[in-house]
Amino acid sequence: MGEQQKNVQESDVNQLRKVRREKLADLQSSGKNPFVITRYEVTCHAADIKKNYDEMEGRQVSLAGRVMQKRVMGKASFCNLLDQSGNIQSYVARDSIGEEAYKEFKKLDIGDIVGIEGEVFKTKTGEISVHASSVKLLSKSLQILPEKYHGLTNTDTRYRQRYVDLIMNTDARETFIKRSRILSAIRRYLDGEGFLEVETPMLVSNAGGAAARPFETHFNALGEDFKLRISLELYLKRLIVGGLERVYEIGRVFRNEGLDTRHNPEFTLMELYQAYTDYNGMMDLTENLYRHVAQEVLGTTTITYNGVEMDLGKPFERITMVDAVKKYAGVDWNEVESLEQARELAKAHHVEYEDRHKKGDILSLFFEEFAEEHLIQPTFVMDHPIEISPLTKRKPQNPEYVERFEFFMNGWELANAYSELNDPIDQRERFKAQEELLAQGDEEANTTDEDFLNALEIGMPPTGGIGFGIDRMCMLLCDEAAIRDVLLFPTMKPVKE
Repeated sequence: MGEQQKNVQESDVNQLRKVRREKLADLQSSGKNPFVITRYEVTCHAADIKKNYDEMEGRQVSLAGRVMQKRVMGKASFCNLLDQSGNIQSYVARDSIGEEAYKEFKKLDIGDIVGIEGEVFKTKTGEISVHASSVKLLSKSLQILPEKYHGLTNTDTRYRQRYVDLIMNTDARETFIKRSRILSAIRRYLDGEGFLEVETPMLVSNAGGAAARPFETHFNALGEDFKLRISLELYLKRLIVGGLERVYEIGRVFRNEGLDTRHNPEFTLMELYQAYTDYNGMMDLTENLYRHVAQEVLGTTTITYNGVEMDLGKPFERITMVDAVKKYAGVDWNEVESLEQARELAKAHHVEYEDRHKKGDILSLFFEEFAEEHLIQPTFVMDHPIEISPLTKRKPQNPEYVERFEFFMNGWELANAYSELNDPIDQRERFKAQEELLAQGDEEANTTDEDFLNALEIGMPPTGGIGFGIDRMCMLLCDEAAIRDVLLFPTMKPVKE
């Protein structure tokens, strides 16, 4: 768009805004200020009328929503009303609502919020509509909505002005309604399995439970530095120690890292812990949970993401990390006996590593480089090296590895689970190793949590635990390309005036 054309458009918009403010001033001076209205009785929504027309025909209804279209034709007009459920047409005739009310109706602007009472009927063209007997202005829109046929297409503006995106883009509205239903379905499933939903602190002195750099802040009242949590793990495990045998939390966590299509610095994590089970129990739970949510929300266990079909109805594949690297990189880690061998293999396969990385770290790098992208169908990748799993039980028959799995679909990690470490002596040694990594400059390493160690010394039963990335789950089930498309208000760089 040329600068001159842009200036003309801005001038036109400013003039339209001025006209709307003048209309508001006229309403206020005549004692009809819409902003003083506090209540309007709504008896049904647009989708209810359309879905149940046979029952609704001839019935008096009361709806409220935003005017999205208006066609004035002498003594009778049509307008299109948008509420949360969708659009519906209203037929507005002077003889039905009165001459004065009809004059006021003709002055309505696109974007105004109105209440309409009337009778449900079909027009001659067969469109389900409401024959208005009353139209009431409930709120005046002073801004100009994007032009209807082009909608709000600028992604930056869509994320910054989600309220406009929800008005203009039906798909966006459906995505966030679906997200809400996904969360409700998760809760229903877990509640039915005997889990308790709990809440734990977001502001913590020790941000542990994950490999991530935390956000830091200062609490003035105590004169102490605090961090925003990066995980839910350590507090939920304290509750297992306390005798709550099945607990879960769905909450925001905060990680001071980059932005991309699958990462936002604040995101929704669900963690759950179940006493007297292990990572095999967590695999069964994950498989059943994903199936339940897909069936309840989508009506099918076969989902399609970006044109690729994935089947949640079949048993999920289970493969060890060592076998995955052997399958996709052609390297048998069982034959790697030393760190030097691992480094030589990394160099030969152009896998970049750091000096601090040990043999298990390099195995994980091989997996990320060669295997992840192939894990399209539901797959559990099991038995990670101990170096990357500081809170997990060792495999008794092979202590270099731990009882851990990550759940993959579409090449994405969607969940991470352990047979939880409940040995306080072993846990202290693992924390010590993490402290050494921190001293070497690893900003994502954990620090020792003495109160958590004290809880383990009180005694924690054998426990299975798992963390689910709720936003990625929503991306997959809603067929959305970026995490920002399933976050109502994603993190954005501030706009400089």
